[in-house]
Amino acid sequence: MRFFGLSSGPGLQGEISIPGDKSIAHRAVILSALAQGQTTVKNFPLNEDCLATANAVKKLGIKITLNRASCQATVFGRRLLGLNRPKGAICVKESGTTFRLLLGLLAGQDFGTKLNAGDSLRHRPMLRVIKPLRLMGAQINSKMIGGEEYPPIVIRGANLTAITYRLPVASAQVKSALLLAGLFACGETKVIEPLKTRDHTERMLKLFKADLKVRGNTIIIKGGKELISPRALYIPADISSAAFFMVGANIIPDSRVLIKKVSLNPSRLGVVKVLNKMGAGLKIKRLKLSGRGNEPTGDILASSKILRGVRIKKSEIPSLIDELPILMVAACLAKGVSVFEGVSELRVKETDRIKSMLVNLTKMGAKIKVVKSGKQENIIIKGVKGLRAARVSSFGDHRTAMSMIIAGLAASGETYIDNVTCINKSFPAFLKTLNSLT
Repeated sequence: MRFFGLSSGPGLQGEISIPGDKSIAHRAVILSALAQGQTTVKNFPLNEDCLATANAVKKLGIKITLNRASCQATVFGRRLLGLNRPKGAICVKESGTTFRLLLGLLAGQDFGTKLNAGDSLRHRPMLRVIKPLRLMGAQINSKMIGGEEYPPIVIRGANLTAITYRLPVASAQVKSALLLAGLFACGETKVIEPLKTRDHTERMLKLFKADLKVRGNTIIIKGGKELISPRALYIPADISSAAFFMVGANIIPDSRVLIKKVSLNPSRLGVVKVLNKMGAGLKIKRLKLSGRGNEPTGDILASSKILRGVRIKKSEIPSLIDELPILMVAACLAKGVSVFEGVSELRVKETDRIKSMLVNLTKMGAKIKVVKSGKQENIIIKGVKGLRAARVSSFGDHRTAMSMIIAGLAASGETYIDNVTCINKSFPAFLKTLNSLT
């Protein structure tokens, strides 16, 4: 097995631009495909997940051109009912967002499609999105194991009926799948969230002039209205990717990093709020960008600071679920005790991220444990003066890999990490960007 080695050195210094927000990019491509005419998506991230969405939409008969030099995608939409039956199955590799959003999109088509997935994604539960789509009228067959359903999945669309559905678990992906299906349904589809999740889908639907209303935790979409392309839109930098540099700059001495044009969507600022509670060195300058964009954006300046422990409540977890691994690294080097409540969703990501981070950080000398309280799992971390180098594993998970690279830079000695190629899933240029700061 090939290991990637790194050791502590001077602080991170410099200015960086990072790829567009992955969550926004998925939704931009799908809605552009459903609107009549050409839409240019600027700062499109060329990672494996977003390319999986682009390739899936191509298989449904939509022309998409990619300019890799300028990170720009151009989508030639064909209206709501303009998709074609694909020739053969659509494989989305390891992109869970692509898979779940496509289920919502395909639920309203007049043809059947087989959706396939990579090895890891085949073990991720899909019943939470399949169940409400069946209630709307979609015919879905899947691999069933012990009362749960998994890919591969065959879905045949139908004339959908609008429903009112209360999500049992807060999930932006499930919400988004139902809103996409709602575009094709007769009547008003209502999705009620137990906790507010990221609202990129609602913002994007409004940009494309969908008949959508938001009333507190209830989102209402009326089906049958054609979407109107904004012609061009800009995707700000992914705050989940920025989080690695925000934490790195805080825990590695003598660091100062400016991250340009980052998404400051309020539903995604959980990581910023947590770091501010920890006393992090963060300054944010909000920006007004020219061109079409429906997401608040700004520059983030991060610099070295001694962090303190923090308690994160279960209600805060949905707004920072993707950033929890790197926040666990921050907590290991903070003064005092940090508690992350209700983190069970980390078990059903690309890997079991509770396990991957617990195993790795323990090897590096962290004082970390998982405590069960009823059905809830809490992570408790007592800060240490320093981490020590170790041989650790990415577990094939991109966020685990990047988190451990930052931990390795903050540790004494030389750390070795296996299989860092999984980083290509979300941030292929991560190591290049990091090297520019060291």
